[in-house]
Amino acid sequence: MNTLIAIPSSAPGGLDAPLGAHFGHCDLYTLVTVEDNTVKKVDVIPNVPHQQGGCMAPVQYLAGKGAAKLIAGGMGFRPLMGFNQVGIEVYFGGNFLTVGNAVQALLEGKLSQFSQEHTCGGGAH
Repeated sequence: MNTLIAIPSSAPGGLDAPLGAHFGHCDLYTLVTVEDNTVKKVDVIPNVPHQQGGCMAPVQYLAGKGAAKLIAGGMGFRPLMGFNQVGIEVYFGGNFLTVGNAVQALLEGKLSQFSQEHTCGGGAH
């Protein structure tokens, strides 16, 4: 069964791209399709502007693309709750420099689930 993992990324995206430091303000998203713990496909999609729906816009956007998991270095509490509501598992990947390293760590079971203690203030304050 295929699993789609979304990773906030810096341009130009892809497995060698730097992990985006903050989910809502990344340049773009790298979408990695994984089957049997093997990367099958890599796509790059643009980020969406926050104006429509605030920090929930990217949540709905990635849910619409079929993402089942997200690896992030940082995000606010509201989008984290949004991902939980739409059924996307969020993992903390802030210790990894590239998208590929973070995806590999997830596949090896080395990433922890993103929790409230990982969240930052975001734009809400």
